[in-house]
Amino acid sequence: MTATDPALTALAQGWSALALLHGRIEAHIERALQAGHDLSVREYSLLDVLSRQHDGDGGHLQMKQVADAVVLSQSATTRLVTRLEDRGLLERYLCPTDRRGIYTNVTEAGLKLLEEARPTNDAALREALDEAAKNPDLTPLVRVVESLNAPAPA
Repeated sequence: MTATDPALTALAQGWSALALLHGRIEAHIERALQAGHDLSVREYSLLDVLSRQHDGDGGHLQMKQVADAVVLSQSATTRLVTRLEDRGLLERYLCPTDRRGIYTNVTEAGLKLLEEARPTNDAALREALDEAAKNPDLTPLVRVVESLNAPAPA
């Protein structure tokens, strides 16, 4: 029998709490987006990431960058793009300066759906965090999430 390193045990417990928090939040948002907008969390994330692209240097994302941003493999991201393209929410076109490059943009319909879904996403996130904060093991993590990108006190 080997001794367990207390620091590693604490690290594993922290990771388990973080995974639990993530799973609860994602499941709550998934239900809300599906019910209200027929969107999955991944679809919403992809629309959100692509809606932030802009023209100019570095404005359009390569598929690898998009895949990293939505935490999917490149092949899964391509399948997701194809599904949203089939629904008329995304469109692909060739890069004007490099015919090998393909860009993906959100269509007007995709931007409209994203705008409609954003309040649902944000409210579901708030609800999931409020519920998670009731669990003493998750409260510190909730506070950290809430502090990320929060405006600095005046």
